[in-house]
Amino acid sequence: MTFRTNLQTLRARRNMTQEQLAMLLGVSRQAISKWESEKAYPEMDKLLAICDLFGCTLDDLVLGDVDRPAAPMGTTETAPTIADESRTVVQREDAPTAPLPKDITGYDAHRLRFSMLIASGVTAIIASVGVANLFDPEYSIIGVNPLNDFLMFVCICVGVIIGLVLLVPGAMMHAAFRRNHPYVKDFYTEDNRRRESRLLACGVVAGVAAILIGIAVVVYMDEVREVTAGWPNAVMLLLSAAAVFGFVYCGMRYTMVNIDGYNKEIERSRRQRSGDAPQSVKLSGALSGIIMLVATIVGLTLLFLVPGSLFWMSWVIGGLLCAVTGIIVGLFKDHVDK
Repeated sequence: MTFRTNLQTLRARRNMTQEQLAMLLGVSRQAISKWESEKAYPEMDKLLAICDLFGCTLDDLVLGDVDRPAAPMGTTETAPTIADESRTVVQREDAPTAPLPKDITGYDAHRLRFSMLIASGVTAIIASVGVANLFDPEYSIIGVNPLNDFLMFVCICVGVIIGLVLLVPGAMMHAAFRRNHPYVKDFYTEDNRRRESRLLACGVVAGVAAILIGIAVVVYMDEVREVTAGWPNAVMLLLSAAAVFGFVYCGMRYTMVNIDGYNKEIERSRRQRSGDAPQSVKLSGALSGIIMLVATIVGLTLLFLVPGSLFWMSWVIGGLLCAVTGIIVGLFKDHVDK
């Protein structure tokens, strides 16, 4: 078999189009077409990338037959004996049927880093408000002091700066990855997905428990000790920050395991930029953008004008409203797209 036939066979096994293979290798679709029509030949680094992607050897890809891989050097074929025939079934059961897909784009490392940056950035902003409550003028840990208001402002500013330092590079990194890898071949196994599902469940349970403990501290100090502000609120917000970290980090890790969703989202974005997106998608995107803009304005207003407020809840509510908007638009999708 020729390289052309081997490449077409490998693509057919994975049900992969020329465009998808081109995205994985970082070349144009026309380049794949030229390879398969024998009008051009890939460079060595691309040949090695193809071998790594499909789990075959360079000799089989270029000179051999990927349907019948060559035996390793140093081995000889001998006629089967009765004993060999009796072990045939066992050997076939133990042998792997096909190589597992590989992460040749670095998606998994990107997924973990992106989730950590976004979760840490959001947590830093919320935690800064908790630390600021330690300097509440009425129940400050340093007592009555003219610096209390200033220290509260400084804590919040530092937290916002740290949060932005984490959030902005994280968002830019993800945007760059999406541009460089508009298509990713799914390489996750069911074990990977089950592990992420268990991690998400643990994160949600631990987060809810942390929030309930924080609320219990505030209620106890308010009802029993008559302490209505200060460190009890700080404890509640710090525990809430830890809970939000668990929600965001575990949730993003679990969501990004769905590579089909990643590919569909990029395709949807491409269609939106080219103007080919359905009216329902455009409407949903516009409404979600307006909702999150209003949520951002409300959140920043509460952050700077009402210290100690649960300003971050504006984004949570905004996200929920976006989800509800998407569901409603989806219900009337057929009518909107007419």
